[in-house]
Amino acid sequence: MIRVVSACLASALAVVPLGAAAVPRAVYLGTYQIPDRVEYLGGFSGLEFSEDGNSFVALSDSAALASGTVVRDERGAITGVSFDGPPVRLKDANGALMSDPADDSEGLAFAPDGSLYISFELMNRVAKFGRDGVLIETLPIPREFYGFEYNAGPEGLAIGPDGALFTLPEGDAGGMTSDPVFRFRNGGWDVPFNIREDATWRPVGADFGPDGRLYLLERDFWPLLGFKSRLRRIGFDETGVTSDETLFETQAGQHGNLEGLSIWTDKTGAVHATMITDNNFLAIQDSAFVDYRIED
Repeated sequence: MIRVVSACLASALAVVPLGAAAVPRAVYLGTYQIPDRVEYLGGFSGLEFSEDGNSFVALSDSAALASGTVVRDERGAITGVSFDGPPVRLKDANGALMSDPADDSEGLAFAPDGSLYISFELMNRVAKFGRDGVLIETLPIPREFYGFEYNAGPEGLAIGPDGALFTLPEGDAGGMTSDPVFRFRNGGWDVPFNIREDATWRPVGADFGPDGRLYLLERDFWPLLGFKSRLRRIGFDETGVTSDETLFETQAGQHGNLEGLSIWTDKTGAVHATMITDNNFLAIQDSAFVDYRIED
């Protein structure tokens, strides 16, 4: 979560060259402004779509869930949104509404049983919730989480093909070298690999694609111009990172404050990335879905 107002729209998409091999790229399809402005519908920081890209759950950074369905055109760009109802606010195991500072929800991942995993910063942790928003359990908190930079804890959250959870902090990881990726499996946390660190780009969203690789949404802020966004695709095995590709990089202000990321596949097998902006609950900023198609 970042409390900065972006301004000024930039224009063209910048794709970063990756060498002599075939350059992966992401084709911009469109932006859909979310028209509803009701309490807790905004500040979106997490996003998950169904495998076909038609239904979604979006997570507000004020501990609320919004679910619904979308209409897409023939390219896969969103052209309409229908919400299932008002946002569902997160509650503790006793049914009490979450409140500051425990309510800073950031990352979202679908569990295999249909429940939801959610990451939180300020009080850094990952917890499991039912679709009704009621807490099921809080996962063990590794000691490293206590050393994260203030207000820059675990934002991106993704669940791998084997059911393991992956997260990484937005900010400094307590002096750890590079950017550590934390994994939760078999009841405990470890750091299976670190990713290339960039002083200005910070991770804010994550998801796994059908290829088993980790897709990582990052942002950079340029004063007076706004946010830049970047999407990386990272391959890894038990020895560490095996590939790290930049799929797109935008100019400052092009899309606003993109935070949530969901990877899905259309009926032709094409891989899509749908993202959502955090409007910080400010009238001068918009909530929007942004669609790209991944092409190799």
